[in-house]
Amino acid sequence: MSRLAYDLEAFLSPVLAAALLAFMSFHVLFFGTTLGFLASALLIITVALPTIRKKSEEIGFFSRVTFGSKIYLKTPRLRGLLGLCLTVATAGSMVIVNTVVYVREYLSGSDQDVAIMLAAYGIGSMIIALLLPTILDRLRDRSVMMTGAIAAVVMMATASMLPGYATALIIWMGFGAATALILVPSGRLLVRSSQQEDRSALFAAHFALSHACWLITYPLAGWLGAILGLSTAFLAMAGLGIVGLVAALLTWPRNDESILQNDFNGG
Repeated sequence: MSRLAYDLEAFLSPVLAAALLAFMSFHVLFFGTTLGFLASALLIITVALPTIRKKSEEIGFFSRVTFGSKIYLKTPRLRGLLGLCLTVATAGSMVIVNTVVYVREYLSGSDQDVAIMLAAYGIGSMIIALLLPTILDRLRDRSVMMTGAIAAVVMMATASMLPGYATALIIWMGFGAATALILVPSGRLLVRSSQQEDRSALFAAHFALSHACWLITYPLAGWLGAILGLSTAFLAMAGLGIVGLVAALLTWPRNDESILQNDFNGG
């Protein structure tokens, strides 16, 4: 239940932001978000964490820094996860960077229309997050996550036709659903692929590597949209999403259950 609560919190954020945008400006919302981050940082600093002996403490400084990444990149299913993270980043960056442009310039909508579109993205995510515990009891993580990646690429290709507002709402819900199909099970993969003493290093590596994908796609989504137009931008990002999907299919074997947690030997 705690993992589900975490996922729901993550996917409630777009809906809450969209609801607030209906009543306040972007500047006020960003200022409030900044205050929230500062308060969170203060709370984290004041928390006393227990001392746990980790395998990463037994090696040198440089190896300690790269320890989690070594485990990550030596684990077949996690190499596949990294490819799927690239696909998520391509779709997510188009939503986050270009929703305002799409609604205001192409659909001649208002700030409220932007808020509703972002809310549709969040609602799609929440619906899947609620259904996934049942789905994952019946289907393998690999099948569910690959389906999400395919859906994300299809949504980007469909969005390239720049449909009207009603159709765009459905597509944005599809973006949210596709993202959730990939992100929600990712924690299970990290747990299955690590020993308890290595888990914090592996989660940190996942955070860094997945955000590296966003570091690429955020500016790319904005640049392509500004220079080539949204239609071409959606197609180009769909192509990059396919690269991530193919990489995942090639590196994450179908017989995943027969693979050891990871093939890292500490070297």
